Amino acid sequence: MKEYKASVCVIAAGPSGLSAAVQAAQLGSDVIVLEKAAAVGGAANMGMGPLGIGTKYQKAQMIDITVEKAFNMFMDYTHYNVDGRLIKRYFTQSAETIEWLEDMGVEFEGAYRYFPQSEATWHIVKTDKGIGPRAASFMNRALYETALELGVKFLLSHPAKEIVKKDGKVCGVKATDEKGEEVYVACDAAIICTGGAGANKDMIKKYTGLEFRKDVYNFAVPGVMGDGLNMAWNAGADQTQVRIEMAADIGGGDETTGGVTNIMKQPNLLVNYDGKRIMNEDYMQNSTYLSNVANHQKEKTCFSIVDSSIVKYYIKHGVDVTSMVTPDPDVSDFYEGISILKKNGSTYYFIADTIEELADMTGINKENLLETIDNYNYFCDSRDEEFFKDPKYLRPIFKAPFYAAAVHPGGYGTVGGIRINENCEALDKDYTKVDGLYAAGADACNIYDDSYMFLLPGNSMGFAVNSGRIAAKSASKYVKEVR
Repeated sequence: MKEYKASVCVIAAGPSGLSAAVQAAQLGSDVIVLEKAAAVGGAANMGMGPLGIGTKYQKAQMIDITVEKAFNMFMDYTHYNVDGRLIKRYFTQSAETIEWLEDMGVEFEGAYRYFPQSEATWHIVKTDKGIGPRAASFMNRALYETALELGVKFLLSHPAKEIVKKDGKVCGVKATDEKGEEVYVACDAAIICTGGAGANKDMIKKYTGLEFRKDVYNFAVPGVMGDGLNMAWNAGADQTQVRIEMAADIGGGDETTGGVTNIMKQPNLLVNYDGKRIMNEDYMQNSTYLSNVANHQKEKTCFSIVDSSIVKYYIKHGVDVTSMVTPDPDVSDFYEGISILKKNGSTYYFIADTIEELADMTGINKENLLETIDNYNYFCDSRDEEFFKDPKYLRPIFKAPFYAAAVHPGGYGTVGGIRINENCEALDKDYTKVDGLYAAGADACNIYDDSYMFLLPGNSMGFAVNSGRIAAKSASKYVKEVR
């Protein structure tokens, strides 16, 4: 068995693990990082940037957001069902974290909203390709390079297996190397940053009651299997509720063009299997709200519906609402996407020549759907008396062909599972800290209760980076004390 020694062992090298490794090394700790994949960054390589509150970018852009305002928004949103001390520490540190990242060479485009009703807290990482997905990979690269410069040792393709304790304290971590042979890292502190269990269908079913690709269509990044959760629980950490970080899925992941998905997630007519409207569609752009709505429908499904006149309007003028993920209003590739869906026999997108045919294809109650569309078209000429939708989004449905897309609960993966305090120290069932054990990122993200706080965008990555730093500060202090 090959043995290594470090003061701090970080388990996994996503944004929380990379941040923990850099911060611990800056504080003088010897750090070894165990990563099961052959590369660092994890799921966050697909992201765009972290939350920041009260940053220099917000001040320069005259954006009125302070720690006090964000804290009160967050606690009100969650009905105080979360740890206020942890939220306060995270938000208070977040502005300084943006500058901490800049010191490593990370550049930011500025502070942005995700959708119109959200606050401009999302700090998009600058790339050589403009704003868009995967921007955060540049941040992860800078963290990785800084960690190497600080002497952090990375053991890639080395999945951690077990937290080892002696006399009630963490003393090491067992892992295996790329050949499957056992490896042991002797350490005084371990920081778990494994990113939840988004690819573990059995754990999702067991702890959330949702079946992957039946009830929920979350991202399933290979390798994110809940390893850290199980290790923490086996080491004595208390188990908190594991949830899906909800963000609605449009079309079940079927291959198509951006124009199709962008049109179908506009504030269109939204109905359930009963053929009835279920929300003010203005709020469809809040993917968490839309996912929550879908989650409470029959078969956890609803349908976004447009007609050819709406499609032609969007193609000519651009879509009504854009976001930082889909900033381009151009949807001219819509018909190309429809051709792909027809060729592949999609079961989540529907094209029909009549409303009756659309009802038959989708399984929506035909009589109710006809009545709903009749009422909706009347609202388009007057005002929405049912859900008070903004008139600028009201467009009648009358011209064939008609298009529909199934909308399901979706998400980025799981959050929560390991109980921590505001110092990111793992706590047991008696709320007593487990000496030498810390957790950060999705594994310990118990801060949303039942709904992801999309009104303050950048929270997933913001919590990952900031909790990684907090855990490292606590672990480094602990190591100095025990030594």
